[in-house]
Amino acid sequence: MSGISRSDNSLLARWWRNIDHWMLGSVGLLIGFGYILMMAASPAVAQRIGASRDVFIFKQVMFLSIAALTIIFISMLSTQTIKKLSIVGTFIAILATAYTLVHGMDIKGAKRWIALPIMSLQPSEFLKPCFAICTAWLLTEWKKRFYIPGIFIALGVYAVILFILKSQPDIGMLAVITAVLLTQLFINGLNMFWIFSGLGGMIAAFVGAYVVLPHVRSRVERFLHPEVGDHYQIDTALRAFGNGGLWGRGPGEGRVKDLLPDAHADFVFAVAGEEYGMIICCLIIFIFCFIVVRTLLKLIKEDDPFIILAASGLITGFGLQAFINMGSTLHLIPTKGMTLPFISYGGSSALSIALTIGMVLALTRRRIEAPQFFKNNNQPFSKRSILR
Repeated sequence: MSGISRSDNSLLARWWRNIDHWMLGSVGLLIGFGYILMMAASPAVAQRIGASRDVFIFKQVMFLSIAALTIIFISMLSTQTIKKLSIVGTFIAILATAYTLVHGMDIKGAKRWIALPIMSLQPSEFLKPCFAICTAWLLTEWKKRFYIPGIFIALGVYAVILFILKSQPDIGMLAVITAVLLTQLFINGLNMFWIFSGLGGMIAAFVGAYVVLPHVRSRVERFLHPEVGDHYQIDTALRAFGNGGLWGRGPGEGRVKDLLPDAHADFVFAVAGEEYGMIICCLIIFIFCFIVVRTLLKLIKEDDPFIILAASGLITGFGLQAFINMGSTLHLIPTKGMTLPFISYGGSSALSIALTIGMVLALTRRRIEAPQFFKNNNQPFSKRSILR
């Protein structure tokens, strides 16, 4: 691809010249780690449940391949197309998430999934990127046209999402979506009083969940009081990191995958720590941080309010999800069943994160802009236009 001629004006050539190669390469590394760690963790899990040894590997190869194609396709879209796609996506995702309350699969006391022939779909995963784009669009329209109550429409949609996710229940997903919304409101210039009021509301909601929902109370108490309850999964994960040391025990030599039921999903980071050591774990953390920080640095130079709000919301959700997974595995926060982007097993997660990253790449790619001289003199756009 590096040999593409500057005179080549095809869609693929223009996409390659304008896309952020560093971010695209970082995402490729995460997908590569996803393949490697799935081959390490999933065979033992599959055998333990009586399935074919390679069933999770084959599925995840398919999921990650579709995710890679999704990233490329979405990153080629225009800003207007992404807006329209997200509005439709938010509407469909809300309906599908509400559908799970009636006909969803009940797993560990929560109805979050719709059974499909080859996978279980978690529609709330797609609310994160689509709602972030819709919120950005509503907030920017509200500033441009005061007769459009964008902020109130966004809060109304959020209230619907809050009710549905509370009913499933999925407190972790609700917390991420709430944090993304508050981030976008803060960047949009909302008075700090309302920001702190929102944070206070989150704390109050968490306390309410602790009081009302037994599984939330159990996780918090086990986090705060190591002597209370069952700590098997966390203790096993922490021992895995200790066994791995600096360089790891070597590919295939780990034992945590034989002991944890979710070693291929929620605790895949522990598999990485045991088999490949602290060095690889630090590299994975660095890649996530690099993607988040690079996106934020690019937004500093951006002057389109919609792109700033949309991309910041998307990357906030991406970074929070990675932190929640790795933080709960390392016992830095109470355990929460949330996947590690592109690395944990899961079709819904892989596709929703691909949608997120594809949108970020599309919004932050370089755009052709007419030189100031021609703008001031109302001259037509010329071949001497420059890349911003």
